[in-house]
Amino acid sequence: MSLALLMISIDITIVATALDAISTDLRATVDWSAWTISAYQLGSVTALPIAGRLSDALGRKRMFFIFISIFTGASLLCGLSTNIYELIGFRFVQALGGGGLVPSVTGVVSDLYGSERDRPIGLMTSIYPLGALIGPAVGGVIVTYFSWRFIFFINVPIGILLMVLLARLVPADPPAQPGRLRVDVPGAVLMCLSILALMLGIGEIGRSTTLTLTPFALLGTAIVLGAMFFVRQRHASLPILPAVLLRQRSFALVNGINLLYGAGIFGIFSLVPLYAQVTFGMPVLEAGALLAIRAGVMAVLAALTSVLVIRRFGYRLPMAVGFVVSAAGLIMLATPPHGLSAFAWLAVSSTVSGIGVGIAGPPSNNANIQLMPAQIGAIVGLRAMFRQIGGIVAITIAAAIVGTSATGPRALPLIFLVLGLLLLAVTPAIVGVPEDPARSATREAEPLI
Repeated sequence: MSLALLMISIDITIVATALDAISTDLRATVDWSAWTISAYQLGSVTALPIAGRLSDALGRKRMFFIFISIFTGASLLCGLSTNIYELIGFRFVQALGGGGLVPSVTGVVSDLYGSERDRPIGLMTSIYPLGALIGPAVGGVIVTYFSWRFIFFINVPIGILLMVLLARLVPADPPAQPGRLRVDVPGAVLMCLSILALMLGIGEIGRSTTLTLTPFALLGTAIVLGAMFFVRQRHASLPILPAVLLRQRSFALVNGINLLYGAGIFGIFSLVPLYAQVTFGMPVLEAGALLAIRAGVMAVLAALTSVLVIRRFGYRLPMAVGFVVSAAGLIMLATPPHGLSAFAWLAVSSTVSGIGVGIAGPPSNNANIQLMPAQIGAIVGLRAMFRQIGGIVAITIAAAIVGTSATGPRALPLIFLVLGLLLLAVTPAIVGVPEDPARSATREAEPLI
């Protein structure tokens, strides 16, 4: 199960180092190449709300096999893509498999370990920063010495190995109970299409040199589909967004913050390697190392914050500090090197960003769980969904600006600056984030990570 999570977490970051190579080889503009990241995030957002319920109803092992098969097959097709449009489409399918694996993996471990599940699940949590650390480095080596296509081909033997291990090590599922299968597939489709229309509309605004109706028609479609999605949530028997949560102001506040958090912390940072390569002529290995540096610092600070900070200071203070430090990292990226080499300056900026994310991450992960403890699974999934949507919108806007700007990727500093300022602007709103009423400033409690 940890190997599966490692493969997914590596795949999320490894593509960022190959954007320039993909653009050159497939003769695509930067804004279209960036869709390989956005399409994956869109597929994950679509899969997350329904995969867990499919796993509950049809069996963990059965759904794990289906999702890993989708991920592996789509990885092969990504590597064989002959144009950017094929690659984007196959990346979306790949994300459906990868996003679906996460709840299946957690379910398998939960079933196998029973009441002792907390330690193995906690251990698997550390896999994500490890994947984020390995991904850029591996991607840099592959792009430098081989071809960007092997970034996807490498998943194929790992996926086959996982299928063999799954068959040998994981007990068979009990008989499927289709009667339990209540999944809001129409809601997920409406949500996906609404986000897709929004992305296309933003992209068209960036690409249009004259005023046309197309981008406004797409944005209007996004609004209509979004409205239909929310209407659907009011009447669905098992909605993606539970009505009881939608009525809570604190839920809207926390996930509004999560939206900007995803945009500034996760989404836009995927373009840093491209920025380093194009603006400063940095080799692929060095550009990819910037993400690895950030991931390593983030993992260390997240562990320290979880153990030492949350139980003493609660959620709001570390969140505010983390947001301010993360904003500082983005603003540093937007400024030219000061007496340092380009790599050293970007490495310092990445380190500052990693410190901010490491401090803000654990409290922001915990801050909305106590809103409805009986639906922790739904809340955690929604938190990830809002962050993914923030990342999607940020990358789409950035790609549209970069693709149409006369300076190309050199326009990224302005985008880093704007997002840094947005994070600073939203920081005062953290005062409205609910603290856990059962947790006092000095109470010794084990925080969730």
